[in-house]
Amino acid sequence: MPTIPERLLAVRERITQTARACGRDPATVCLVAVSKTRPAEDVRAALAAGQHDFGENYLQDALPKIQALSGADIRWHFIGPIQSNKTRDIARHFDWVHSIDRIKIAQRLSAQRAPEQAPLQVCLQVNIDAEVSKAGFAPAAVAAAADAIALLPQLRLRGLMCIPHPSSDPSGQRAGFAALRALLTQLQQRHPHLDTLSMGMSADLEAAIVEGATLVRVGTDIFGPRLSG
Repeated sequence: MPTIPERLLAVRERITQTARACGRDPATVCLVAVSKTRPAEDVRAALAAGQHDFGENYLQDALPKIQALSGADIRWHFIGPIQSNKTRDIARHFDWVHSIDRIKIAQRLSAQRAPEQAPLQVCLQVNIDAEVSKAGFAPAAVAAAADAIALLPQLRLRGLMCIPHPSSDPSGQRAGFAALRALLTQLQQRHPHLDTLSMGMSADLEAAIVEGATLVRVGTDIFGPRLSG
């Protein structure tokens, strides 16, 4: 069984090879290691191998790890669904939030981010395939949401995030990512500072990078199958 550093190296090599093949600088793609359900020891192993961005889906799972690793050079990314009663702790303990799907959630995060903290870096989650089971703004609603959220004082709107419908076909994988990229390009006419596309996971990161991903969220291919609980 490969170790976490070995798995991490393999993922980085995939990112580098894909970026170079499509004419991109590999340094423009940030790897977020999704450590949900994994213990703090696994995060430490990845940290020792040079990984500094970690993603968490579940607040109750993340907080003990954040406390255990207090003082480490880690940027914590919240990438899961956000309930209103969880915004205070997310605002206090995370550096990035990828999954804002309601203006109300953004307003709460801004209000609950301490004034002495740097602004919370945020992305709007887009339901790019209009799937009933998925959260996220409809593409047609993104511009108005961005206008409102860009005004919130303790947030810095950075871009868009999506989780397209799974596909094993590379062209099928690229379709959703291409749609999100086009949406960001349109949005940049109103908000030229936007620079982030959070898209691509273990099974489709290559397609995401070809379509412009700047953050890829990889869990299984670094840490192995998710743990229950």
